[in-house]
Amino acid sequence: MERWMNRYCRMLDFLMASALAVMVAMVFGNVVLRYAFNTGITVSEEVSRWLFVWLTFLGAIVAMKNHGHLGVDMLVGRLPDGAKKACVVVGQVLMLWVCWLIFSGSWTQTRLNMDVTAPTTGWSMGYFYFVGVVFAVSAAVFLLYDLWRVLSGQLRGDELVMVTDSEETAEFDALQARLAEEDRLAAQAGAPAPGTPHTPR
Repeated sequence: MERWMNRYCRMLDFLMASALAVMVAMVFGNVVLRYAFNTGITVSEEVSRWLFVWLTFLGAIVAMKNHGHLGVDMLVGRLPDGAKKACVVVGQVLMLWVCWLIFSGSWTQTRLNMDVTAPTTGWSMGYFYFVGVVFAVSAAVFLLYDLWRVLSGQLRGDELVMVTDSEETAEFDALQARLAEEDRLAAQAGAPAPGTPHTPR
């Protein structure tokens, strides 16, 4: 399950990078054409707006998987494991309810707007709203997986704190985790861990 989730997030990373590249090319090209040749790309603004909305929701999915959304862990981080687990379960259930609200609203908007076309591209506006369905389903799967890991006792201690106070803290924790993984792999291979001074014989 974890492997498939990681593959899915890597695919989303690729899609987001592609969307960002297209947005930059279209917006920059439109500016150059407008000021240099007094013309422009007609669909640039509309396509860029669609890509930005999809990019935002897809990024939120990846952040959900990596527990990258910001929150306040000052209280939860000081609680015993039992209380942390209870807070996680309540939080996951509430977020699943929100996912249901987003899913039902987005699905309704998708169905209502399938026959409505965008003014410039002529694309169905239903696809614009469908990103909410993609987000809600993906986020719900990640939330259910985390909830199962909590209830089955796979997560303990600091792993039960699934938010970070700041982006700097998240980056530091990710760096610490990467260094710990490198140390573990080096220990398995019998090589000195990174940063360990080598004593010549």
